[in-house]
Amino acid sequence: MKKVLIARDILALLEQDRAFLDRTDLRVFVAATNDEVLNIHRAERVDLIMTKLDLPGMASEKLFGLIREDAALRTVSTIMCCANTPEAIKQSSQCRVNAVLLEPLHPVLLMAKAQQLLDIAARETIRVLLGVVVDGSFGDEAFYCRTKNISATGLMIETRKRLVEGARLTCQFYLPDATRIQAAGKIVRIIQQTPGDGDQQYGLMFTDIAPETRQQLSDFVESSRQRSQPGGR
Repeated sequence: MKKVLIARDILALLEQDRAFLDRTDLRVFVAATNDEVLNIHRAERVDLIMTKLDLPGMASEKLFGLIREDAALRTVSTIMCCANTPEAIKQSSQCRVNAVLLEPLHPVLLMAKAQQLLDIAARETIRVLLGVVVDGSFGDEAFYCRTKNISATGLMIETRKRLVEGARLTCQFYLPDATRIQAAGKIVRIIQQTPGDGDQQYGLMFTDIAPETRQQLSDFVESSRQRSQPGGR
């Protein structure tokens, strides 16, 4: 069980799509101030802190100075979100966090970075969060789904959105190393269709993907396959 401590404002962003928060292998704590961040981390020894530079309470530089100088607290991974200004970026870099993300925050990028730092991304299948726009006769409605698997030619996706075979999609997602992937595709297979509001699974084939993007996907899939083998890193 991984423990994640999230600033309240960031939690509101993640709750737009609860794919990350609803993981059964996560326990989530919420803080409204930097003082609460420190107190919760001291009590719970969390694995990841997701916070904002301008959180109320003690200065963020002081907070992370106390954390990094404490042998019992310093091993935590940290993500800091800040305004896209030179001053805020410089101030964030002085906090010795693992990653700095600039506002406005993209929830997919935020969750991909969190998965990377927690090392909870894929087990038997490769899973990243996927931002999708349905085009053509289905309108320009954006929604999020999850990938069950990834290849250089397509995806297996999981979503509560009801799609039909032949539906054309524009996909954007981030690999765990924050590489941005964008491609167009169409639904070629309905893998699972259940009544009610449960998740549905679909096979998506890429119809328009840049050669360099296809190569990035191939490299990612091969690297993930090697890490999953005995003796892999």
